[in-house]
Amino acid sequence: MEQTTPAPQDMFAALRAEVLACLRRLLPDLPEEALARVTVEPPRDASHGDMSTNAAMVVAKIAKLPPPKLAAELAAALAALPSVAEAAPAGPGFVNLRLAEDFLLGQVATVLRAGEAYGDSQAGGGVRVNVEYVSANPTGPMHVGHCRGAVVGDALANLLAKAGAAVTKEYYINDAGAQVQALGYAAYWRYLQALGTTLTEEAYAEAVPGGLQYRGDYLVPVGEALKEKFGDSLAPGAVPAEASLWLDTVRNFAVDAMMEAIREDLAALGVAHDVFISEAQLVRDGVADAAIAALSEKGLVYEGVLEPPKGKTPDDWEPRPQTLFASTKFGDDVDRPLRKSDGSNTYFANDIGNHADKIARGMQQLVQVWGADHGGYVKRMQAATKALSDGAVPLDVLLCQIVKVMKGGEPVRMSKRAGTYITLRDLIDEVGRDAVRFTMLTRKSDAQMEFDLDRVVEQSRDNPVFYVQYAHARCRSVLRQAGDPAREALADAPLSSLKDAAELALIRRIAAWPRIVEAAAAAREPHRIAFYLGDLAADFHILWNRGRDDATLRFIQAEAPEATRARLALVAATAIVIRSGLAVMGVQPVEEMR
Repeated sequence: MEQTTPAPQDMFAALRAEVLACLRRLLPDLPEEALARVTVEPPRDASHGDMSTNAAMVVAKIAKLPPPKLAAELAAALAALPSVAEAAPAGPGFVNLRLAEDFLLGQVATVLRAGEAYGDSQAGGGVRVNVEYVSANPTGPMHVGHCRGAVVGDALANLLAKAGAAVTKEYYINDAGAQVQALGYAAYWRYLQALGTTLTEEAYAEAVPGGLQYRGDYLVPVGEALKEKFGDSLAPGAVPAEASLWLDTVRNFAVDAMMEAIREDLAALGVAHDVFISEAQLVRDGVADAAIAALSEKGLVYEGVLEPPKGKTPDDWEPRPQTLFASTKFGDDVDRPLRKSDGSNTYFANDIGNHADKIARGMQQLVQVWGADHGGYVKRMQAATKALSDGAVPLDVLLCQIVKVMKGGEPVRMSKRAGTYITLRDLIDEVGRDAVRFTMLTRKSDAQMEFDLDRVVEQSRDNPVFYVQYAHARCRSVLRQAGDPAREALADAPLSSLKDAAELALIRRIAAWPRIVEAAAAAREPHRIAFYLGDLAADFHILWNRGRDDATLRFIQAEAPEATRARLALVAATAIVIRSGLAVMGVQPVEEMR
């Protein structure tokens, strides 16, 4: 039986290790730190080969050698490797590589033996990463903006886990502050309605501090549930009682109801958090106060007066002493207030407590997904995290821009249930969970996007959801036609018959998957997975169409059993990588298209 050279999961990492080994042999006195910037990656121009390395260029100065001379010596050393068919110096110090055929073909067997674990990496080193996402105020149903953040955060958490991090998925419940108080008043109005009050909504709204902010129908069931549990005890005679007699009870009841609905919406989207942390509970536990005390011990809290904000004039600015955090020492634009005029914590102070809690739980990296309207908050929170951890725990923030939902070329009308916006559940009910998740990842998170309901369900190449799912369905159709051979058996198939340019292009794309995982995780960019799957699907569809025009390239040929096994191995490997990528995105692969 034909044997191919065994290949590790990541052929780019394997070749980089070979490059470093050659450098060490050529330059035995080269310090290890000089090798850190050595890369092995696909060349910009595919005609230059399969891979290119900058090794000679980045170490030449330390080695005190001209880069072209070192590149020529390195190319000669690399050309002698079994995995390399050709190595040639290029430009100011690059070396271009063409891979040996059996090494490239061996990637197919590597995929088949690894299964969907192909692409799993140790690059993350088991570092404990906390990914906080969604964290919507529990004041109403989740909308499409929350949906995008939920998908991006969930996919990023999956990606980091595949890249070797120990990931905790966290939802921070913003259940303290004015908005939750406003929810309590709105829920109480629905409770009064359930009791049959004769009070008008307008009259009640005038009596409510700040007016009646939440008027959506989603609170009607909350009012009914309050009536069922408490009867008229919270409003004797069906008239408003003093807020001090009911507000805490109604607010907490409403928050619990909203969080139950949010969990249901997240489950419908395929999102499951590991941890839910309550802001109100952290406040009750004194976590924020303890964090401020810790910052104070470091000399980072003081009483001072801030300059007026930009755009303010002396007539409308009242300078007053405030308790401030010296965030400018950590890259922020101005120092930030920690206490309000009434002595209570600012929102920022409570957020410091949230981050202190994460650090206390042993998190080594913090990643958070916020709406774009919070962009001005990033520097101060990164400053606080640096101060809390003495610079040991980095905070990365991904900002998600707004999503405009379109149908028939026009913006979709608002949800009747929510009253003011399109809900996440509306979107899922319209096009399905998988289409929502995939589509939300077809743009970088900080780019605005249009979610076109018509395009997401159309069966065409212009719809990336369909295009990738169709490639997987075609793979499964071929394998079912062949009797669904076990991937372990296909891993031993002779592959020398895979010589067509389209076949080799597909293998190269498959072999790039581990590198894509590591690069996307390092950049915190889960949308790269959607882009990669689109390219992989395109390569497969090209090969499929070649087989329709050229019978010798068909996947199943009764008169050529060895070629059939080789092509079935390639099809099975393609399906595995598609499933692996879809798993990161949280999308279920389809077996057949109907």
